[in-house]
Amino acid sequence: MVNGERRIRYDDGLFQRARAMKHNTFVNHPPQVTVAPDNSPLVAPIYQSVKFTFDELREAERHGAGQRDGFFYSRVDNPTLRQLEQTLAGLQQRNACLLTSSGVAAVSLTLQALCKQGDHIIVMAEGYGPTRAVTRRVLARFGVSYTVVSIDDLAGIERVLKATPTRLMIFESPTNPILKVADIEALCALAKAHNTLTVLDNTLAGLHAHGQYPIDVYLHSLTKYANGHGDVLAGAVIGNDALITPLRPEFMIMGATLDPHAAFLVQRGLKTYGLRYERACQNALKIAEFLQTHPAIERLRYPGLSSHPHYALAMKQTGNGGAVIAFDIRGNETVANACVQKLKFFKLAASLGSTDSLVLPPSMLQARDLKGEQAHWAGVTDRTIRLSIGIEDVEDLIADLQQALQ
Repeated sequence: MVNGERRIRYDDGLFQRARAMKHNTFVNHPPQVTVAPDNSPLVAPIYQSVKFTFDELREAERHGAGQRDGFFYSRVDNPTLRQLEQTLAGLQQRNACLLTSSGVAAVSLTLQALCKQGDHIIVMAEGYGPTRAVTRRVLARFGVSYTVVSIDDLAGIERVLKATPTRLMIFESPTNPILKVADIEALCALAKAHNTLTVLDNTLAGLHAHGQYPIDVYLHSLTKYANGHGDVLAGAVIGNDALITPLRPEFMIMGATLDPHAAFLVQRGLKTYGLRYERACQNALKIAEFLQTHPAIERLRYPGLSSHPHYALAMKQTGNGGAVIAFDIRGNETVANACVQKLKFFKLAASLGSTDSLVLPPSMLQARDLKGEQAHWAGVTDRTIRLSIGIEDVEDLIADLQQALQ
């Protein structure tokens, strides 16, 4: 302290070392700042470095041989990513996690890493469109066959499993966008009986949900509730170490690694994850209760209402109805589009799980790759509107819907 003021302690040899180098050399080999072990930051720093170095060649060689922990190249491992991986795995009640550059990358890389030529998989008609697209456009091209079924048809799923050795089944709960709830316990039992892996896209239910079931692999778009602010693309693949760790080399050579700064933003978002999710679900229930009595609504889909056919299952598995609502408006697609256009607080935008409330019209929800019976299972009509509920004051959201539905 000098005159009551704290002085910064500078490296005594700084000037001499700076003079020993040219300017371009000095700025590429800057002074190192080391934080004392008993003086740690409250928030972990962002390790925004692609490369890490070792002081000794022998230690670098030991790391490369798997004989010591450490970091060398961020496509393989990074301290910021590792912290997020451990946080997410713990939330999902598992012990291993791989991070990807988007939710779709999590789906695509998992399916490609787990399947080989000659394998067969089951996908659900009600599921996420890009999951079916990866199956149809990529896996099928490399000799992986697939069967599309309805998530409601347990008997049909069992028939497929009995008839065809199946590598995995991939499904969602609740499904996007019409919010069917999968009987996870029953699906896991069927899969186990036929030596089939279960892959659950758990994005809509959240990282805190469904960990009690023997799911082999959980997929998440961290873009949604985990980050929660609509400004990060990220995905996660979560499971137990015995299955997830062998996938890491596959993921690394495919190259869709998450950036450290994006990982930091997701980690920061998780601090308010529980509060945001709870508020959004509370808002969604109140909005659904309003919509179920509105004369402009022909069919309402929200698992948190006792009128929903899967209400008891939703309460058993997650304890809430989630923060997404779908409904069919009376009239036609023109009426549905007019309703969407009149909304003020619900912004027309893709994705879900943000602090902002969002809306999508029928033209952006329809599964055009499905025809006939499969399209019927998917349940999206030319009057289906999807709402992703945010954390605004619910009275304003209800008033906005009221004026748009008139």
